[in-house]
Amino acid sequence: MHCRSGGWAFLLGLHVIAVLQVEAVDVYTSGEVEALNGTDARLKCTFRTSAPIGQSLAVTWNFKSENGGREEYVFYYHGKPYPPAQGRFKNRAVWDGEVSRSDASIIIRNLHFSDNGTFICRVMNPPDVEGSIGEIQLRVVSHVSFSEIHLLAIVIGSTCVLIILLVAIVILVRHCKKKHQESSTQMSELERKEKESINKKLLKPEADTT
Repeated sequence: MHCRSGGWAFLLGLHVIAVLQVEAVDVYTSGEVEALNGTDARLKCTFRTSAPIGQSLAVTWNFKSENGGREEYVFYYHGKPYPPAQGRFKNRAVWDGEVSRSDASIIIRNLHFSDNGTFICRVMNPPDVEGSIGEIQLRVVSHVSFSEIHLLAIVIGSTCVLIILLVAIVILVRHCKKKHQESSTQMSELERKEKESINKKLLKPEADTT
């Protein structure tokens, strides 16, 4: 009886240890992506896991349309990329990650307005099989709207152009001043020589009369 209870306790201890060793996989995404219709969009998904990254790591990408409905298969990675053989993302979903660097990103080529919706990135790396799910809200638009980032980029670019113009103006002004000073120096030298020549001419008659 004691042996049987001891065996159960041993198995229970192993189970507890196994549970304690399992940790979650943290998945991170960009949250929202806006892209032009007909262009390509990179859907960035990175992760953090406590277990060593090897051939057992698996990445699954799914899509849920903004119009509702079931999740659709987009991409699968397990040791190597497995692009979709059918469906709306066939020949359009491309692997762009590097699991050794904790990157599970993909690219969706030739975007359509029907691609508006939520892309879901799941990563499992046994024994880390639980954890957060990364979601990206994709908005396919006919023209890119100006965000704060775009506005900041324009301001920074305009400031850089203005600084370059000011530097060019300062250099040009200094160059003109230098040329003017050189010209003034040459004129002064010519005037001095002319005065010396006139003085010599005036002194020469006096010398002849004596």
